[in-house]
Amino acid sequence: MSLEIRDLSLSIGKRRLFQPLSLSVARGEVATIMGPSGIGKSTLLAAIAGHLDPSVTATGHMTLEGQDLAALTPETRGVGMIFQDPCLFPHLSLGDNLAFGLRASADRTARRAGIEAALETAGLAGLYEADPDTLSGGQKSRASLMRSLLAEPRALLMDEPFSALDMELRDEMRRFVFAHIRARNIPAVLVTHDPADAEAAHGPCCQLQRD
Repeated sequence: MSLEIRDLSLSIGKRRLFQPLSLSVARGEVATIMGPSGIGKSTLLAAIAGHLDPSVTATGHMTLEGQDLAALTPETRGVGMIFQDPCLFPHLSLGDNLAFGLRASADRTARRAGIEAALETAGLAGLYEADPDTLSGGQKSRASLMRSLLAEPRALLMDEPFSALDMELRDEMRRFVFAHIRARNIPAVLVTHDPADAEAAHGPCCQLQRD
């Protein structure tokens, strides 16, 4: 499951956000994207996922497992996303939040078993019925990752998922997230401002340059 980006450029009107980007991300690898604020790092992730704003024009090529992503709808690309905000639904239990990651075809027993296993893996065993608002920042972040992985993505995109955490928790979450990406053997792209994220990822690092 390799992600290939070749000469990708994003423009708003006649203004190109950054110089053309080429990047190859192998299975189990975490590539890091860095650059100044406003250069288009989050917009780059949106382009890969297929959620690009109509005001932005993309040129270049992106493939996942050899498939041209431009030819696929967002829901068929198989690309998961994790944001700085865990985005857990406050009106649902923790387990029901994770249920959104499972395929609808799974029966109730299989769904419950899958969710319970994911919670245990994330160090959240016994918290199926927990109110998300009662969880710590690290617990919410781990739950968000497991929800994304339950959807069995072919690639994972992360938009500064550690930036709101304190230093100790940030180190813990880096290890947790990167270990699961490698265990799932999927390519991942991490947008960050923190050089320590890139160092911990041990993957290719690209610095976006203004045009």
